Amino acid sequence: MRLREMDLLEAGFVLVLLLQLHVLQLALASNSEGNSLYALKQTLVDKNNTLSSWDYNLVNPCNWLFVGCDSQFHVIEVSLGKQGLSGTLSPEIGGLPYLSNLKLQDNLISGSIPSELGNLQQLTNLDLSNNNFSGVIPSSFGNLSSIRTMLLNNNSLEGSIPTTLTNLPDLQMLDLSYNNLSGSIPQLRAKLIVVGNPNLCGTKTEIACPGAPPPSTISNHGSSTKVIVAGVAASVSFLVISSIIGFLSWNRYHAHHKEAFFDVAAEDDPEVAFGQLKKYAFRELQVATDNFSDKNAIGQGGFGKVFKGVLPDGSVVAVKRLKAGQNRAGGEHAFQTEVEIISLAVHRHLLRLQGFCVTPSERILVYPYMKNGCVASCLRNEAGSRKQALTWPVRKRIALGAAQGLRYLHDHCNPKIIHRDVKAANVLLNENFEAVVGDFGLAKLLDYKNTHVTTNVRGTPGHIAPEYLSTGKSSEKTDVFGYGITLLELITGKRAFDLQRLFEEDVMLLDWVKRFQREKRLKELVDSSLGNDYNQQEAEELIKVALLCTQASPMERPKMAEVVGMLEGTGLAERWEEWQKMELVRRQEMEQGPHRLSKWMEDSGSNLEAIELTAGR
Repeated sequence: MRLREMDLLEAGFVLVLLLQLHVLQLALASNSEGNSLYALKQTLVDKNNTLSSWDYNLVNPCNWLFVGCDSQFHVIEVSLGKQGLSGTLSPEIGGLPYLSNLKLQDNLISGSIPSELGNLQQLTNLDLSNNNFSGVIPSSFGNLSSIRTMLLNNNSLEGSIPTTLTNLPDLQMLDLSYNNLSGSIPQLRAKLIVVGNPNLCGTKTEIACPGAPPPSTISNHGSSTKVIVAGVAASVSFLVISSIIGFLSWNRYHAHHKEAFFDVAAEDDPEVAFGQLKKYAFRELQVATDNFSDKNAIGQGGFGKVFKGVLPDGSVVAVKRLKAGQNRAGGEHAFQTEVEIISLAVHRHLLRLQGFCVTPSERILVYPYMKNGCVASCLRNEAGSRKQALTWPVRKRIALGAAQGLRYLHDHCNPKIIHRDVKAANVLLNENFEAVVGDFGLAKLLDYKNTHVTTNVRGTPGHIAPEYLSTGKSSEKTDVFGYGITLLELITGKRAFDLQRLFEEDVMLLDWVKRFQREKRLKELVDSSLGNDYNQQEAEELIKVALLCTQASPMERPKMAEVVGMLEGTGLAERWEEWQKMELVRRQEMEQGPHRLSKWMEDSGSNLEAIELTAGR
């Protein structure tokens, strides 16, 4: 009996020892992965202290924020998107053998992409989009045998697309848009986006690679499809015919548009996604919005209603259901513009299209839900809660954020995007009351070679630039004008156009502000709900910026990049002094005769590049 007790004790001891060894192994593994993550922290610049919990003395990184682990305490996810990080990416990131998801999108990380990332055999999703990465795409990415989505768009990558990427069996989505890549495009199985790389050649571009036959082309209206095949022997004619059939099938889904998305799966597949967008089933959105119930309606515009919806995973979205009349040719074109263009315009101060739904009778867009509504609704909320949230520092932050979003549309999209209906109602507010510019989905791409003039004046009263009213011409300077009016709405809390001001002879907010400015009554312009809780000097500076943006001559208005500079403290004094001198000259000319002012307005408007204006929503 005693011997049996001894055997049991020994067995128990061995079991405990084995468990301790196992725990030690896990600790050593966690420590190794923690070292890799800490090395990553060391090369990143973290001004917001996002990584404050990444403590070198804590062995287990599974307790760190933004890090996910499995049941064995292996790091399987690092999610640091939109955290204001800069610096560079440490090669030690390759020391996370179980990593499945790496998300670093929408930061300011620069330098080259470490080739060591190719060591991550378990990596399924890689998102490095919207950073400042430069250099080449590592050929070692061809070793990412489990990768499904790879998003490298909106960086400064150069060189060729590695042919090693053709070896990836599970790759479904590869976004390389808006880089500086060059050379030929390899044949990939994945859906591929390469728009914004003018030096790429071959398939999916309009540029033939040296020594190759000219690529297929599609006219803007989809009326003609030319497939030029040169030097093909009769023995391979079957392959040529197959290629033509495949090309025509592709063209069926992309008539009226140049390429932006490629190798799109069947349209009836509920799981298909265009680029980074999700394609929702109509029934899914019906359930999410309680069959588009009016109780869930949160907005309405010229193109339809917007509903609050709750998806099966609990996420809250804004569902924009286009009117039935918009499903015809013109509406479909506008819908395709939103789907293809908005998804490529990605910035922290722009509302990002999340997904869409298309049926024979429905066109629906899905966006993230902005719980604090728009600037206009907050300013008009007489009940108080949200208006009280718009303190002076918040209003300044909104002004700068909206300006940065518009600057991105004008200067960082290729070709540039004109919003066309900039107003307080189209500046949304996220949970932190930060500006998110929305409703630019119907904007047209500004093509310097193909400009239009519209004969129907459309827009929102009080926000329409004078040159558009007089000439029907629109440009990015009309956006600047709309921004200036929006800035005045933020400062004063008043509407851009209000018939209640009729007895004051200033139904237009701009006229009302100019009158007070001439009478040196700037202090009276500030929203009375702020009381004295604002900085008078800052208020005067913002009013000056707004007045510079709303000058009658579009050529004299600043660009949005200059507006951002003035809001950040650069160039306002000089610009204002110059404008004051010009105003003095104009007043003298007005005294000499109104015909001289008319000629000046005519000359100012005639210099604009013109594009078709889309109706405001």
